[in-house]
Amino acid sequence: MRILIYSYNYHPEPIGIAPLMTELAEGLVKRGHEVRVVTGMPNYPERRIYEPYQGKWYCTEVINGVVIQRSYVWIRPEPNLIDRLLLEVSFVVTSFVHALKGKRPDVILLTAPPLPVCVPAAFLGWIHRCSVILNLQDILPDAAIHVGLLTNRKLISIFRVLEKFAYQTATKITVIADGFRGNLCHKGVPKEKIELIPNWVDVDFIQPLPKEPNEFRTQHQLNGKFVVMYSGNIALTQGLETVIKAAVRLRHIPGIEIVIVGEQKALAHLKQVEEEILAQWQLESEQAIEQLSGEPDKALEQLQLYNETCKHSNVKFLPFQPREKLPEMLAAADLGLVMQKKNVIDFNMPSKIPVLMASGRGIIASVPDRGTAANAIHQSGGGIIIPPEDPKTLAATILELYINPNKVKVLGEKGRYYAEENYAFEKALDRYEKLFAAIQEP
Repeated sequence: MRILIYSYNYHPEPIGIAPLMTELAEGLVKRGHEVRVVTGMPNYPERRIYEPYQGKWYCTEVINGVVIQRSYVWIRPEPNLIDRLLLEVSFVVTSFVHALKGKRPDVILLTAPPLPVCVPAAFLGWIHRCSVILNLQDILPDAAIHVGLLTNRKLISIFRVLEKFAYQTATKITVIADGFRGNLCHKGVPKEKIELIPNWVDVDFIQPLPKEPNEFRTQHQLNGKFVVMYSGNIALTQGLETVIKAAVRLRHIPGIEIVIVGEQKALAHLKQVEEEILAQWQLESEQAIEQLSGEPDKALEQLQLYNETCKHSNVKFLPFQPREKLPEMLAAADLGLVMQKKNVIDFNMPSKIPVLMASGRGIIASVPDRGTAANAIHQSGGGIIIPPEDPKTLAATILELYINPNKVKVLGEKGRYYAEENYAFEKALDRYEKLFAAIQEP
């Protein structure tokens, strides 16, 4: 079967939908399908086109059997509203031109967001008289409105029209979690049009490797430490400031190390946050010591805690690692973090959850307790749910697990088992092949 995947993000971008679509495309090729990917020049998460692709309008590559058609996108490191609109428009126009160059597909798989891509995908489906499957990774504009990213009424109206167009023109809509169904049905999408295919993880690639010896641990001076790791996108919806605040509360315990892996610019911001929090901690400690001038024992205790807290940083800020290093990096952790803010819409499902489970590491999830992310972790038994934006509880939970390694081990084992049963890549491939075959039947 000839399959066209229309995805704004693709390899070599390291996080988000790019690794998933790369695995899907290459997995389908291994099963004998002819796969072509229409995508933009790689730029995420730095929001800067990668050096080998700069200055190009179009390029075509073949990687691991997949034909990849890349096109120019308007991208700026610090985009304003106009830049964001130009990004959407540029990809719609340039990608459509490139997508016309190639064999007629039997089926088109479109990933969203972004929503405007539904327009060229729908036209391609009409031109080639083939089915279009819309893969929803998030529901826009609902999610963007909910967290305050989209406030302009005219733009909201435009995105509502695009959303309706996307649902109407798609032959089928695949969703990554049950929480999406109610939202779509409420908007008039027929139940029979919706297929649940959760995001996947290659459980043969991501495995529960030994924590030590581990090259990643050795390279970053983590041997003998209890490592709590966050790796992935650092954006408005994650609230990583909570992690920094929790880390400061744990500075007096030398055995605990917090590792944050992300994009350099976002890491620089978090370093600044750490400095600001520590300065505030210093001021409060000095004031407390002054107030205890008549109680020397308590003042000495407060001074010792202050000295231990300020003596060293227990947070390491590290850049994204090459994908081939991902299993080793995940294995270097004792616990993985999933972070969301209070205002994240309840059907949001971070793609890192299946990956952390597959790595055999327990999860602390600072997420809304009634959301899709919390449901997945509750069902797996592979993690602990705590309230979002609550550094005191996060610090207490890390400390509790630090002194209870058996509980950490059990959480990791349950998560791994759940990943094998529910998120295995081969099962996702089976589901997509079955769906492709079904819509081809007369």
